[in-house]
Amino acid sequence: MNDAPQDILSVSDLNRRARQALEANIEECWVEGELSGVSRPSSGHVYFTLKDDRAQVRAVLFRTRGRFVSTPMRDGDLVRVRGRISLFEPRGDYQLIVEAVQAAGIGALLAALEALKTKLAGEGVFTNDRSLPYPPRHLLVLSSATGAAIRDVLAVLRARWPLVNVTLIPVPVQGSEAAPAMISALGLLNRQSTLDPQQDVVLITRGGGSLEDLWAFNDEHLARAIHHSRLPVMAAVGHEIDSSIADLAADASAPTPSAAAERLVPMRDTMLQRLSQLEVQMIRAQRRRLEVESQRLDHLRLRLRHPGEHLQRQHQTLLQLQRRLQRAMQDTLDRCSRSHHELAHRLRLRSPQATLHEARTRLQRLEQRLINAQHHALERHREQLASRMRQLHAVSPLAVLGRGYAILADDAGRVIRSANQTRPGEVLDARLGEGELTLTVSAVRSEPRA
Repeated sequence: MNDAPQDILSVSDLNRRARQALEANIEECWVEGELSGVSRPSSGHVYFTLKDDRAQVRAVLFRTRGRFVSTPMRDGDLVRVRGRISLFEPRGDYQLIVEAVQAAGIGALLAALEALKTKLAGEGVFTNDRSLPYPPRHLLVLSSATGAAIRDVLAVLRARWPLVNVTLIPVPVQGSEAAPAMISALGLLNRQSTLDPQQDVVLITRGGGSLEDLWAFNDEHLARAIHHSRLPVMAAVGHEIDSSIADLAADASAPTPSAAAERLVPMRDTMLQRLSQLEVQMIRAQRRRLEVESQRLDHLRLRLRHPGEHLQRQHQTLLQLQRRLQRAMQDTLDRCSRSHHELAHRLRLRSPQATLHEARTRLQRLEQRLINAQHHALERHREQLASRMRQLHAVSPLAVLGRGYAILADDAGRVIRSANQTRPGEVLDARLGEGELTLTVSAVRSEPRA
């Protein structure tokens, strides 16, 4: 008797299902812990372990994201990392794919920041609720002229709404001079807004950094200047988890400079937006696949005896994956094209021309029936009118006049029924069957009634 199970998974299938379950059910999150075993191979990726006093987890920071991280990463450092959970299928290792790194251990600054937030909130500095023009006509950007933030903002605006007029007011965004410079620039813009009503939104922004780097945006005087600004202000300081007092005092805030630009302006066209989303999804999928293969290459390189041969094999694999990706993209485009042609054919079959022709023909028939009905009704009414006229003529006094009688009336139009109603010399009108006569009474003879 065969007791072997029917549904047998390979190790690859098991690891693939585990990776898909992890990535689908655990969203991107922030994790705080101590760095251990930091390794930087020649690929440029950073491998390390993140641990606390009870547990640890393997993590990797890929080279494409590592160039945006300014925080030193040394064994024993306490850091916060933002990443997503995944599984390295070839070895079955559960790991954290890191997207951003920040230094931790800044409790004193955070305590001072919370105290200032409480003070300003009690004074109503965080109660701005003005709506921003959407889209703005003239966007005034307070930021560093050489920072990544203004480049990100301009790139998003060009992609989404190139009609907006943008003016950069370069100010320092870090250090002791940053807050006074931004306060002075904001005051100047408010004074100029009375001369140029097209200036309608101010964006204060910079890229991410440590709490110390972003401290200028926690300045009490800057918060008051934003609160009292006549021009509506949007703030976008740092990354997603960064929250400055400038963000709270502004009329609107965004987690990043790019997100601020996205909220300020709409997309030019829904189709372009959809294509952009598909492009981003494809790039992310390709990047993840390349990251996995690059990570696989790093682990295999440790065991390589003939690097050239294995590298060539990996190169061929990457080429095959690229061709598969191209074929998949082409198949998708062909399927969409066939669907488009099918829908266009169905639309032509359901063209309203036939319905319009049938309705027009029916309208013509009804119009002819209406004309015929009007004609018959008119004839019937004519016959009825002629009958009524004959009946009226039979009893009309004019018919009596036609038999030789006449109707006499005085000059006031009163009908003369008796000779006693007249006097000699009076002028009377006589109505005959045909025509009228003017008569003068020469004598009046009254006959007694029988």
